[in-house]
Amino acid sequence: MSENVVLVNLEKHPCYSPSAHFKYGRIHLPVAPECNLGCNYCERRIGGMTYHGYRPAVTDRILTPGEALSEVTQYVGDASFTVVGIAGPGEPLYNPSTFETLRLVRDNHPRLMLCLSTNGLLLPKYAERLRDLGVRTLTVTLNTVDPKVGEKIYAYVKHDSKVLKGIKGAKMLLENQLIGIEKAVRLGLIVKINSILIPGINDEEHLEKVARTVKKLGAYIQNITPLIPLGKFKHLEAPSCDELHWIRSRYEQIINQFWLCKQCRADSVGVPAREHLL
Repeated sequence: MSENVVLVNLEKHPCYSPSAHFKYGRIHLPVAPECNLGCNYCERRIGGMTYHGYRPAVTDRILTPGEALSEVTQYVGDASFTVVGIAGPGEPLYNPSTFETLRLVRDNHPRLMLCLSTNGLLLPKYAERLRDLGVRTLTVTLNTVDPKVGEKIYAYVKHDSKVLKGIKGAKMLLENQLIGIEKAVRLGLIVKINSILIPGINDEEHLEKVARTVKKLGAYIQNITPLIPLGKFKHLEAPSCDELHWIRSRYEQIINQFWLCKQCRADSVGVPAREHLL
């Protein structure tokens, strides 16, 4: 690992610090198109920016690692630009281009914080590699700690050349997520947990179990976001603002809560409060 890799300063990370959310910028590099999970709430979309709108798993285009580095280089002169992240539009750890992109950014712009979002399935395998590449902040999406709930959320899990469905897939995913979170924390990564509130699937009492579990594993903060009705869950209603506020307030007694998430696209760039797209 490069000795010049920047030490993490959460007061300059807009997805960890409420004050930084309005002062500092980040760039999401869309270099990871493929995914290893069939999430019933997700629709990946590449191209058609206006039609597909502002939400996760969407990007106007896929960048090569070299193109991603060029995009980052455009912003390094701005002192408010502090974080480089990879958040899809697929699963970053399932795409070799993720690791090459991280290496290029680390070697060329060591003052920038490196961040990554993952579903956690491959985290036990790659946690050390992320640490060695300079990643210091990591977001893991964990929507349930009960495989019986998980089989309602995930249509399939691709792992070790196998496609697992139902309770088997949900158990495999959950086991790797929990092992991966604990390992990442032990390696010194600062872990944020994203949990999607899905009415009728993983409501209040269940997400409380998630909050308590990740707190014990050493996660720093939880980010509860509302379901965007899409895919197989397009018939469900999104939770209300009041419901989301109540849950965040309640769980803040368990683990730090992040209240300002905008559910960003995979190609977002800028200060979240006034951002634009690549």
